[in-house]
Amino acid sequence: MIRIACWNVEHNGLAGHTAGGDDRRRHLAHQVLRAHRPHIVLRQELTLAHLDGKRPLYEEGKQLGLSAVMAPGNPESPNPTGVLFDPSLFALHAEYTHVTNGWHPICNPVLTLRGDTEATKPLSLASFHLCSYDPATRETEAKRLVTLGGQKRTAVIGGDCNSYPHRTADESVLLPDWTQVKDPAHFEHRTIRTAAGRVSDTIPDEVLASTKPGGGRVFVELGHHAATELGQPGALEATASLWRKDQGHRSRIDRMYCTPDLATALMSLEVFADDSVAEVSDHALVMATFDRTAFRRALTPVR
Repeated sequence: MIRIACWNVEHNGLAGHTAGGDDRRRHLAHQVLRAHRPHIVLRQELTLAHLDGKRPLYEEGKQLGLSAVMAPGNPESPNPTGVLFDPSLFALHAEYTHVTNGWHPICNPVLTLRGDTEATKPLSLASFHLCSYDPATRETEAKRLVTLGGQKRTAVIGGDCNSYPHRTADESVLLPDWTQVKDPAHFEHRTIRTAAGRVSDTIPDEVLASTKPGGGRVFVELGHHAATELGQPGALEATASLWRKDQGHRSRIDRMYCTPDLATALMSLEVFADDSVAEVSDHALVMATFDRTAFRRALTPVR
């Protein structure tokens, strides 16, 4: 099996979100991740992990037995994205950073599988954190992510979408009832204008995972695939917010996607929001498990 985790650890577990603050939650996050033994981790909010020569980033990698890369923070948000991976299973082939409209840059390492000369097709990974306040920026970011799944690339991407799934009839969690949301800023940040009035923003998921007019899709959304194709309704459980009570009920805003060639390798998609996770972050931990043989087959070019 190959296990890929996706987790937004709220401000990297730092109390006060500052260097030198109590980092007990960060160490608890390491314990939670170790228990799940992921081969790849797509991380968001690596707050201040760039300090001291990226020492906090490499410490997390050491705790998990993984190699680590990260995108830079920026003046607007010091909460970068990063990717950790098992160096015994994968080799780093290339490393890219994608900057969109000044929000969180996308961390995009490209890996190759070790131990099999046949599996030579690179695997593109991306950890993303879509803009929290502007739907138009989220759409631009989603379209940037589309490029990672084009040109016959094989990719797995995941992150905090700050927006909602677009196939609402298949979801077990309803879209927010905005009359029950007490935070007015949240309404402005998470809704878009339509001819029918303000509605929940589902555009990023539509950009990434909708079936296009020609019949194809750039990405398969793993929670939806696990629920509708693998019979796993728990894959559609809400992921955030585990803490806030003024933003309506929890929603499924943390999602993972893969290119269609990898979708048949998916074994399960699980959402972990137990007490140990909620003590660490306001976001659930999302875990995709792939069949290793099928995963390797997808990375083996057809001759």
